[in-house]
Amino acid sequence: MAAKKKTRRRAAEPDSRGLAPRQTREESPPADFAALEARVSDAGGVLIGHYRDPLGGHWLALAALPVAAVAPTPFQRDLSDAHVKRLTDVIERVGVYLDPIIAVAAPTGAAAPFWTPNGNHRLTALKRLGARSVTALLSADPALAYRILALNTEKAHNTKEKALEAVRMARGLAEVDGSRPESEFALELEDGSLVTLGLAYEQRPRFAGGAYAPALRASDGFLDDGLSKALARRAERAEKLLAIDERVAEIVGELQARGFESPYLRNFVVSRIRPFRPRGKPAPGADELLEHMQKAAAKFDAGKIKPGQVASAAGAPEEG
Repeated sequence: MAAKKKTRRRAAEPDSRGLAPRQTREESPPADFAALEARVSDAGGVLIGHYRDPLGGHWLALAALPVAAVAPTPFQRDLSDAHVKRLTDVIERVGVYLDPIIAVAAPTGAAAPFWTPNGNHRLTALKRLGARSVTALLSADPALAYRILALNTEKAHNTKEKALEAVRMARGLAEVDGSRPESEFALELEDGSLVTLGLAYEQRPRFAGGAYAPALRASDGFLDDGLSKALARRAERAEKLLAIDERVAEIVGELQARGFESPYLRNFVVSRIRPFRPRGKPAPGADELLEHMQKAAAKFDAGKIKPGQVASAAGAPEEG
């Protein structure tokens, strides 16, 4: 299934949506929120207050939690030590912590009573500073834990980070409801091709997925299969993608042996084995795309490439 064409969203009329300031505190929170607030107390935290968010009207709480009571969701990206060091330095120099993390109640049996889908770097920075507590915006909706890609504004993802998060989330969601169509998890997973790329990265951590991401994004849309079955189909696609990349690496080596030194060699080769798509014509399906690239890579003759061709095709080098 090819990705659907995005349409431009119209700007909303001013002052036409959400709650007025007074409405954010006019009502009492629902029963499930009382259970969340009780968990705060049980964890040694303190409830600072609760309110309805001004856009959607969802109930949220602001709480101070012991640092040890919060853990990152198990399927998010690996911690960036360099980013934690920068955050630690900035927070210490400023001398005040201003950016609450987002947290939800963790499942029964989890190591910590709360999970944060958005805030692991800040949480780790506070731990390194020796902080006792962290302020958190709490939601009673556990599904929020799976919306990392939509929520994360703390540190920009590269292709590898987004892909690994997507496949880890897909597995976690499949354990909860593997028969539910993958296409219904568009918000959590952001893009179906990320799951395919994530499966490839798991097998080959140094895989240059950024070179293939544009082609896959156009062709490898969400599947209507149940999530468990979709993961199996995507695993097959990841195997094909890795086989293509092995051949692409051979071609890059042949070009380098001929004296080509451009950092765009892999992107150039991938662009040459992609099927040509006239403007306005829909992208091929993912399986058709991979089959075409596999055949084109097998027939690729590095001896026919001229230096000017690589220079004219230069673009951003692939990212991890």
